[in-house]
Amino acid sequence: MLAFSRFTRYFIEVSKHGSIRKAAEAIHVSPSAIDRQLLTAEEALGVPLFERLPGGLRLTAAGELLLASVRNWTKDYERMTHQIDDLVGFRRGHVRLAVVDALSKGFIPRAITAMRREYPGITFDITVLDNVNIGGAIDRGEVDFGLVINPQSTRDLTVRSFIDIGLGFVATKGHPLNALAQTRFSTCLDYPIVAPTEPLALCEQVKALSAATGITLKPVTSSDNIQMIKSLVIEGAGVGVLTSLDVMEEVRAGLLSFTRISDPVVRPMVLAVCINRARQLSQAARLSLDHIERQLRQAETIQNHALASAES
Repeated sequence: MLAFSRFTRYFIEVSKHGSIRKAAEAIHVSPSAIDRQLLTAEEALGVPLFERLPGGLRLTAAGELLLASVRNWTKDYERMTHQIDDLVGFRRGHVRLAVVDALSKGFIPRAITAMRREYPGITFDITVLDNVNIGGAIDRGEVDFGLVINPQSTRDLTVRSFIDIGLGFVATKGHPLNALAQTRFSTCLDYPIVAPTEPLALCEQVKALSAATGITLKPVTSSDNIQMIKSLVIEGAGVGVLTSLDVMEEVRAGLLSFTRISDPVVRPMVLAVCINRARQLSQAARLSLDHIERQLRQAETIQNHALASAES
């Protein structure tokens, strides 16, 4: 069948790259093999699938229609294979999840590694996305589930579980802030600040604080990347503004301290495990989801313990 043939793979890659040569390089197949498959398909269908332009290939209307169908066939095939695995009781399969950058180290890598030890037949595709894009990936079925900060409610997006995370100042060991378990937002006026920028989710809380207090951050450095902010703080560039989740591992390791911002306007953010309620998860995805939710609860305990130890 066309959906399961080599043509499908070749066609999708050429559509993505707009070039037979680039598609061939991406999947390590000769350009002539791809070209033959495309020409054979166009002859069988009786219509051209691509416009041959000086700058590359562009899908025709027929090509756009076929691409949409091929993508649907591919998703249906994946669902069917997952269902067959469920029927025969195999603990194998492929799981796709999306996470924010703050989870690129810590409990998510540990959870996936533990899953692989227990279920070596399950493979994973972990996509790190901006927080604002994870909900859309779940809605579109591009991932089985995702971990989202302050998820926005949609018709199909549902929260399975969550933990609270707080906003605060991050400093190196030996900094005066180390002696404080919590402090007001106005403390930012006393130190050079390494500030977060959009699309990081915590920027909304920083904006709310600025509006409520009339204090505007005047950072010496800013970044839209959590790892970069932590590295800048560790190197002595200033005091960072991040969440407790962002620095849990560094606090545990003794590299950084976390001081909560205590202004009443600050409300804890949540890290939520979200799924698409309209989609049926495979057995592999369900196993992984249950395992990660257990790890999430453990991470909340570890986070609270690490921060309490740092404050004492």
